[in-house]
Amino acid sequence: MSQISYKDAGVDIDAGNSFVENIKPLVKSTKIPGVMGGIGSFAGAFELPAGFKEPVMLAATDGVGTKLKLAIDSGIHNTVGIDLVAMCVNDLLCNFGTPSFFLDYYATGKLDVKVATNVVAGIAEGCIRSECALIGGETAEMPGMYSEDDYDLAGFAVGVAEKSEMDRVSLVRAGHKLIALPSSGLHSNGFSLARKVLFEKMGMKFEDDFNGKPLIETLLEPTNIYVKTFKALRNEIVAMAHITGGGIVENVPRVLPEGLKAEVQKDAIRVLPIFELMAEHVDRDEMFRAFNMGVGMVLVVEESNVAKVLASTDGYLIGEIVEGERKAVMI
Repeated sequence: MSQISYKDAGVDIDAGNSFVENIKPLVKSTKIPGVMGGIGSFAGAFELPAGFKEPVMLAATDGVGTKLKLAIDSGIHNTVGIDLVAMCVNDLLCNFGTPSFFLDYYATGKLDVKVATNVVAGIAEGCIRSECALIGGETAEMPGMYSEDDYDLAGFAVGVAEKSEMDRVSLVRAGHKLIALPSSGLHSNGFSLARKVLFEKMGMKFEDDFNGKPLIETLLEPTNIYVKTFKALRNEIVAMAHITGGGIVENVPRVLPEGLKAEVQKDAIRVLPIFELMAEHVDRDEMFRAFNMGVGMVLVVEESNVAKVLASTDGYLIGEIVEGERKAVMI
């Protein structure tokens, strides 16, 4: 009677072990003070940073959405890991949390060691850009749940904030200015609509030229990470809004108290060419609800600090805080 192995069922333990060996130097490249031990234990360990009076641990989790579909179909796997880290750590910043460490979850139908290693290389690069450590993760090979070529990602970032600095909403006042920090492209939102417009409606292909390079390169441009900007200017920033799903109109109100409104000058926004292309087939208001339109983060800044922030970043003014119903309006 023949025996059935785990590999016969679609799970290759040896491939998993090979993958772990491949990523050990990638994980090591992200090591920062506070990391305790290496990968291979049952849990990652990180020492609570010193220097906080009342430290509060913050956590954020996110994925990359259907941007993964483009990475899988194009065979370009080394950038979506940057997106994964970015979507998590940029959220931490909005509560004035400094990222400390990151964990990832990689699920696939059949583990392709080369593909998975490229994905983790991107995650490690994202951690380096975020000045945080990759201290662990999980790889799940699930035949029957995913097709062989598919994979999914989830990320988890943990950081530390000073308790007294976390409540940014109460600090926002009428007269504060809104500064846009540019996005690098779509970041990791709106790809279901983008794919429908570009590939179904317009019939475009990955290799089509767009602004001097293949369209797929523009679409897979990784999400900007704003950690270094935050660390350099935290004393000049009143509040921050990460512009993800819902765009400016739904994310900026998250940092507003009752009785204050954000007035955003639509014409001031430096809309990226990829959004202008899609706007030929999508209502403008819908565009601003689905995409970041070229704005990756909005800073709320006192007028006296505007000049310093503008001089220290590639940001630009897009509006101000005024009295009114708690919402963001495009004018």
